[in-house]
Amino acid sequence: MNVTVYLGATMGNDPRLETEVRRLGRWIGESGNALVYGGSKAGLMGALAESVLQAGGEVTGVEPQFFIDMGYEYPEITRLIVTQDMTERKTKMIELGDAFIAFPGGTGTLEEISEIMSKVSLRHLSAPCILYNLNGYYEGLKALLKHMVATGLSSPEKQQGIYFADTLEEIQQLLT
Repeated sequence: MNVTVYLGATMGNDPRLETEVRRLGRWIGESGNALVYGGSKAGLMGALAESVLQAGGEVTGVEPQFFIDMGYEYPEITRLIVTQDMTERKTKMIELGDAFIAFPGGTGTLEEISEIMSKVSLRHLSAPCILYNLNGYYEGLKALLKHMVATGLSSPEKQQGIYFADTLEEIQQLLT
């Protein structure tokens, strides 16, 4: 299975982020799954890719040319797909993915997983959409989705396939 992971190209200020992203990467590599991610060697993205590779897994990066020009390319990954822009990158990552995980990240991560959530809600995508709620990172988003249901602007049925997982073990259960 191709597991598409959205996450930041910075490390953040909590050392547990790197520890947990490396655990996620080891699991992806050791379980025989493959990683699809944004292609960067920087920050959490680089740590994730490196851990998948070290565990014997395959890594496909999807990166726009302007990031490569800025020096963010990770040459050791299994395969790099170069796109013209972020829109093409997002489309390709969705096309390649069998499951989607949002690790804690910034506005780019939020934008990317929001598109997956929308496609799952519309039933245009049947893959699981998992928000890795490490240390309660996505509690605000979870509350917003509940609020959408409470105000009649969404429904539990529309949110089927969108999951919040507090641990790697919960992610493993959702994907196995």
